[in-house]
Amino acid sequence: MTLAPRTKGVYALGQLGWSILINIVNLQLVYFYIPTSDSGIPEYIPQVTFLVVLNTLTLLAASGRFFDAITDPIIAYLSDNWKSKNGRRVPFLRFGAIPAAICCLLLFVPIADGAGWANILWLFVVQICFYLSLTIYVTPYFALLAELGSGASDRLSLSLWISITYALGIVIASQVPGIATLFADVDSATSIQMAIAVLALVAIGFMLIPAFLLNEVELVSQQTRNEQPSIWASISETFKNQHFKYYVVADFAYFSGLTITMTGLLYYITILLGLEESAVGVLLPLMVGVSFLFYPIVSVLAKRVGKKQCVVLSFAWLAAVFGLIYMLGDLPMDSWTQALMLVISMAIPISFLGVLPNAILGDIASSHAKQTGVSNEGMFFAARTLLQKFGQTAGVIIFASLTVFGKDVGDDFGIRLSGVVGAIMCIVAALYFSKYDEQRVLHEEEI
Repeated sequence: MTLAPRTKGVYALGQLGWSILINIVNLQLVYFYIPTSDSGIPEYIPQVTFLVVLNTLTLLAASGRFFDAITDPIIAYLSDNWKSKNGRRVPFLRFGAIPAAICCLLLFVPIADGAGWANILWLFVVQICFYLSLTIYVTPYFALLAELGSGASDRLSLSLWISITYALGIVIASQVPGIATLFADVDSATSIQMAIAVLALVAIGFMLIPAFLLNEVELVSQQTRNEQPSIWASISETFKNQHFKYYVVADFAYFSGLTITMTGLLYYITILLGLEESAVGVLLPLMVGVSFLFYPIVSVLAKRVGKKQCVVLSFAWLAAVFGLIYMLGDLPMDSWTQALMLVISMAIPISFLGVLPNAILGDIASSHAKQTGVSNEGMFFAARTLLQKFGQTAGVIIFASLTVFGKDVGDDFGIRLSGVVGAIMCIVAALYFSKYDEQRVLHEEEI
């Protein structure tokens, strides 16, 4: 039975909430703790380097993701095998939402003045709590995508809905600098903290909507399926799936490249193009708005030529766009024109990559369940989320490491180089995902 629009809307609003949180971190964390000389933000952590390019923030980010390597499969296994009157997934959504929002704010509230090591320890602890809380919410949330959809068409529709809300989350998160200007009577760091506090409250509200309004027991088929005897068996079964291997490696490379450039966006705007920080609050909504215009085309092309071909071409397109970042500020046009060219050219491939990968993974998870009789959709999405987080971590580490080679006006080589590295990662994603056998997956699901 096809899902009702209300159900799709209720489900998708949860993604809007956690998208706000993760994109606040993606857009603001590096800029907050590795501030440019004219940002007005003091240094809260020692700006020291290790092995030439690794700095304190990159090591902190890496440590948090290694912790995720433990928690992601544990949460997935617990969710796959959870038994309660409210279903397998909804109890986790209720538990994870509020702590995730609180920890997002605390990431930007150092406990000591100045560049002290106490702030490093604080960041280490808080980011672990943030990613754990987010995992508790996000992994079961994505598992629902494979279970709510009654077929490939339903999953594509759900993916379209959550792509819209994820993009809206980026728009809302990008308003931090603009909201911060409303608190003109405080210093730059405090105004950013107050802006993030406002958006964290908004995020909580959206995350709790599916947690309390989605009736999982009625919507999800409760047929009995075999359960994995252990977490290790579930992990092993997931990574034995050849279709998933191609998918997840390409996804890792893509998110590495995307995170490099999204982390660098404030630097591209302020350092390479000489615009104000608040310009991001105009440019990102524009990018999202343009991407929305292409969503109907995404659905049509995915059904006509296949999701795989659309994804591969989108990776290649994005690689070309990222490569142009190296020349920002040197092109024969004014800064605003260059900024508009960048975000509009990114919008088209991002519209495809925001919708199709989730639908593809839903196809893989559903096909696997049909073929094996094992209901471990949560583990598929946990493994994807884990590698996605590793990709995002790699992106943050790469970008922050490149700032060693220049991050200020007149000394910007590291910022420019980040675009080239992002392009290389997208090329890798395109080459690897071209090996995915979409027709076989869809055939296996129908058997």
